[in-house]
Amino acid sequence: MLIEQLINGLTLGSIYVVVALGYTLVFGVLNIVNMGHGEIFMFGAFMGVVVTNSLGLPLYVAFIIAIVVTAILGYFLERFALRPLRGKEGVSHLAPLISTIGVSIFLENAAHHLFGAGNKPFRTSFSDMSFTVGTTTIYYVQILIFVIAILLMAGLMFWLSKTKAGKALRASAEDLSVASLLGVNTKRMITQTVILASAMGGIAGILVGLAFNSVNPQMGLSFGLKGLAIIILGGLGNVRGAMVGGLILGLAETFVVAYGDSGYRDAIAFIAIIVILIVRPQGIFGTATSGSRG
Repeated sequence: MLIEQLINGLTLGSIYVVVALGYTLVFGVLNIVNMGHGEIFMFGAFMGVVVTNSLGLPLYVAFIIAIVVTAILGYFLERFALRPLRGKEGVSHLAPLISTIGVSIFLENAAHHLFGAGNKPFRTSFSDMSFTVGTTTIYYVQILIFVIAILLMAGLMFWLSKTKAGKALRASAEDLSVASLLGVNTKRMITQTVILASAMGGIAGILVGLAFNSVNPQMGLSFGLKGLAIIILGGLGNVRGAMVGGLILGLAETFVVAYGDSGYRDAIAFIAIIVILIVRPQGIFGTATSGSRG
């Protein structure tokens, strides 16, 4: 029982990590919380439903389509909701946040019209495949989710630390003006960052569909708020913090459901926010002066 719950917690935490990484990338460069990320993630999940259930295509095609669609949505979000506000005289620092909230509401309503209200089943034969180790049942989909999360985390860390583009992104995260003076095309870097974050949201959407076997137009808000809780828990703009925060939240929720009252499951994320803000406002990996952009 304990081992199974640990596996379930790591699976859920892995999904949260992928969701939170998208928030972290955008916050690290633009210093704003993209409230539209949850709904972009939701569209990725629906792409999985359409591709696997309606079209009957393989799961890997669903991942490709979800990545492409959410990347396009990320481009439009940056082009029409964020870029017109950036550097504009007299614009409130809250304007980009309000703009992304507007995108969030628009995408949720669009999903209602396109896909209908209520839960839509995410059926794949892969979801039912499992094997047993002793008395513990392990599903292949759990291994797939964990492996994808690890690969994304490792790939992102390598890209940020070892590649020219990754170093340019880190420079942009530290100071856009200085990065521009050093020859970084900050306008293009911002666009690429939002697109990359959105594409990761599409992957997370497919993983949620596989894990829960259903998706709905309201799922973006719930997972989006938990993603926000995770980046606060780990430290705003900190990639390592998003990883650790996601795993902590996933394990905490799973064990609360298994050994406590399942009614408090969704409250865990926001209790974590309150506690962290009181005890360590900068988050686990944040600094007292400014959030790390690592």
